[in-house]
Amino acid sequence: MRGRWLLPALAVSAILLLLGSLLVGEYHITVAGLLSGDPQMWRMFFISRVPRTLALIFAGVAMSFSGVIMMRLTQNRFVEPTTAGTAEWAGLGVLLCWLLIPESTPLVKMVVATATALLGTMVFLAVISGIRARNSAIVPLVGIMMGAVVGAAATFLANKYQLLQSMTAWRSGGFNSVVRGFYEPLWAVAVIAAACFVLANYFTVAGLGRDVAVSLGVRYGLVLTVGVCMVALASGVTSVVVGFIPFLGLVVPNLISALRGDDLRSNLPWIGVLATVLIVGCDLIGRVVVAPMEIPVSVTLGVVGSVTFLAILLSGRSRVAL
Repeated sequence: MRGRWLLPALAVSAILLLLGSLLVGEYHITVAGLLSGDPQMWRMFFISRVPRTLALIFAGVAMSFSGVIMMRLTQNRFVEPTTAGTAEWAGLGVLLCWLLIPESTPLVKMVVATATALLGTMVFLAVISGIRARNSAIVPLVGIMMGAVVGAAATFLANKYQLLQSMTAWRSGGFNSVVRGFYEPLWAVAVIAAACFVLANYFTVAGLGRDVAVSLGVRYGLVLTVGVCMVALASGVTSVVVGFIPFLGLVVPNLISALRGDDLRSNLPWIGVLATVLIVGCDLIGRVVVAPMEIPVSVTLGVVGSVTFLAILLSGRSRVAL
């Protein structure tokens, strides 16, 4: 099988990066200090480093699994929450909470963000269902344009009501403020990941199209609804806790598919591993390059994701030309 040696190396890289995430930061934490039982070091370890590392893992799994689901349901390998406008709709929900319910709890924000993300995803699916020329590049471009419109409206409202700084911070998608007591809602991603694994075969069949899915006894509408709700929930929770995370759901599933083929259920664990490697690696780069300041993970992920998106797009065109 392709990637026989690459995949174990990927797993080892994930472990090393996670160890680095637990130790690297402005507050100096060492293995020797932890082993010696330094109480202050252990306190900072559990208040800051462990929550941040878990948040990175959960956010990576949430966005990469959301990308897999959307690719299957739309039958397009370029569609994921940030190329379908789902993330921008979730951001609009967060902004509406700031405007209409200033004292809202994180749970309320997550509910509103999930609702707007669900609405935006359904609008996107309705729009692309009416497009006759379902070219693989046209569908994500439609989503990007719709997301840009929603993002522009959100920026206008934020500027009008003096919330532009908060909106900019949300779009930065950083983990520097993640501490114990703030990241816990991301545990919902574990439920989504388990559900994705259980429903993997249903998503695969649904990805063959409505007619084929119905002929095989799959309730296409129900699978579509469940998948969209899972994507909306993952996007809403992630948006509230860590902000905008671009392109992760695009890059990871396509790379794993290139290495292992299209068996969704067996690919899901490796998708989670690669997502962890990418997001933790980008976060560590942001922590180290301009220390003690940080570069938001969305910046480094945006560079990696946009380059990979273009590479996949161009490689697909070249294969068609051949």
